[in-house]
Amino acid sequence: MLIKIETTVDAPIERVWQYWTIPDHITQWNYASADWHTPWAKNNLVPGGEFVSRMEAKDGSMGFDFGGTYDEVVEFRKIAYTIGDGRKVRVSFSESDQGTRVVEEFETEDENSAEMQRQGWQAILNNFKRYTESN
Repeated sequence: MLIKIETTVDAPIERVWQYWTIPDHITQWNYASADWHTPWAKNNLVPGGEFVSRMEAKDGSMGFDFGGTYDEVVEFRKIAYTIGDGRKVRVSFSESDQGTRVVEEFETEDENSAEMQRQGWQAILNNFKRYTESN
């Protein structure tokens, strides 16, 4: 199943792109709830390049690495990648009168409900919007 989420960020596309792709920024927004965080991230933003973010509960009770390999990178426009478990993700960026529209499409996994996955990914995207607009 493919899920689509989106937001519009009140910021220029160049800043949106930087905050989405630079590890020092990724660690500031890449979590679904306030009791989680991303202590580190690595990103080789080229086709065939790999990325990984460490996502952990702040209390240390659990954590996991989220990573994959880039399939396509078009600066300021599109990022497509394959997650380590084989699922595909596509993120597109476009300019609008309200700022930069970010649309993310991802294949679901079988462990959690589609709605839970939608809510989690949307929460991370909402954090990205807040972080980018406030910096």
